[in-house]
Amino acid sequence: MPDADEVAAAIARNTRRLRTERQWTLDHLATRSGVSKGMLVQIEQARTNPSIGTLCRLADAFGETLARIVELSDTATVRAVSPDEVVRLWHGEEGSVGDLLVGSDRREHVELWRWTLAPGDGHESEGHLEGTREMMAVLAGTLTLEVDDEPFVVRAGGAVLFDGDRPHAYRNAHKRPLDTVLVVIQPTTHDDPPPSHAG
Repeated sequence: MPDADEVAAAIARNTRRLRTERQWTLDHLATRSGVSKGMLVQIEQARTNPSIGTLCRLADAFGETLARIVELSDTATVRAVSPDEVVRLWHGEEGSVGDLLVGSDRREHVELWRWTLAPGDGHESEGHLEGTREMMAVLAGTLTLEVDDEPFVVRAGGAVLFDGDRPHAYRNAHKRPLDTVLVVIQPTTHDDPPPSHAG
């Protein structure tokens, strides 16, 4: 797994590249993303490791996947991700983790995640871009998914599909660790750049 400095450098490089490709100023990106100009300067200078919420706002502003923001290198036709290239974007105090495994920007923005939640831990997320869908498969443990504050329980071997453009949360309300795989599918918009074959 890459260290925090390597991830911060990749985020800085990719954010600058995506912004300059669009010929946006920092002020313009701040307005589109809701991320302060000061924070954007810190991100582009690799002086901070932004939160997953901040990264999501940047990805939405660019019309890109989160994977595109944290991508460590450009890729070709096949993108094989070794365990030491997996990017950890979230971790909880109890040892819970959210790892972005791989993403794609062809016709739709697609991200593949692995989430491991310790007993009693959880992660809350704001609604993503309109039309975003999420699919989760529970490998071990029991998932309590909340969408618009309504709980849904999914046990090991089960799966769930839901609208990710609504506020939602993943929770482990049980005594065993929770291990899940998550796929995020975000529609392209008319503002999106043409599909890239680099990642």
